[in-house]
Amino acid sequence: MSQRLPLQYLAAFRAAARTQNLRAAAEQLNLTHSAVSQQIRSLEGQLGFALFERQGRRVALNAAGEALLRGVERAYGELEQALLAAAAEHGSVARSLRVTMLPSFAQRWLMPRIGRWHALQPGIALELHVSQEVIDLEREGYHLALRQGRGPWTGLVNEALIESNLLPVAAPALANRLIGRPVSELARQPLLGDPAQWTQWFEAAGLRERVLPMAIFNDAGMLLQAAEQGMGVGLTRELLAADALLDGRLVRVAPQVPLASEQQRYHLVYPPALAQDPALRAFCDWLHAEIAASRAALAGHLPAQAPMQEISPPGTATADR
Repeated sequence: MSQRLPLQYLAAFRAAARTQNLRAAAEQLNLTHSAVSQQIRSLEGQLGFALFERQGRRVALNAAGEALLRGVERAYGELEQALLAAAAEHGSVARSLRVTMLPSFAQRWLMPRIGRWHALQPGIALELHVSQEVIDLEREGYHLALRQGRGPWTGLVNEALIESNLLPVAAPALANRLIGRPVSELARQPLLGDPAQWTQWFEAAGLRERVLPMAIFNDAGMLLQAAEQGMGVGLTRELLAADALLDGRLVRVAPQVPLASEQQRYHLVYPPALAQDPALRAFCDWLHAEIAASRAALAGHLPAQAPMQEISPPGTATADR
């Protein structure tokens, strides 16, 4: 079939599949509506089966169309990388990486380090997309995603970046009133964060407490900002609070407790075709190195006072790492 496949029609097919609208696809390709429609019909005629369901002015991929689109996107991705590799060998173009990630990670950890990345790799620009939505990398043209969760993400390379347990933190004024007191005292403080996570944290610390936080956030960056302003004790991932802990804006007020349901990691996720891409590999390796440096800095950072008194469930040892 590949010998008679009209490759020149694949661009029209791809644009129509992405936009689900023939007129929008025509504008994207700088063609007429009738030209795009004719190219898709010619492609379907050559294949011998339909690729779209027509719904008035809109078109929607059927199962065969979805299967073809997956292959077409992979092929376009590999072609793009081949062109970039050729240009890089020629030395004629600077690279850019399109990266999508959570707002909290971008704001609290990555942004303060962007200058170091640029100093190390001035020829590789980062095009950052910050969103809580899970982006289809190949369809939307992104090279890399940083995702939080268990995974795996089917069809993509899943590279573990770091595990992230939860840690209670507070502004210095509030923390100083809590340091040295029993962990149970936390339940009587204004709490910030998800009630289910707080409940799990108290249970892991050997306590059963009814938790009603004063504020719940859908973004960890907002939670940390509220904690820094003294609103209450925030339950956050240590990595996101790293810089604030090191410079004293936040203080650890209780032990970090590993949660059985919190064996979640940050993952680097990218298409298999990009696994050996030099720019992507350089950025991934840099992230690993910078996170290792953050963890080492936190491990060597001793608080001025001991945290709250630890309570361990019967028969267990308290972990603090």
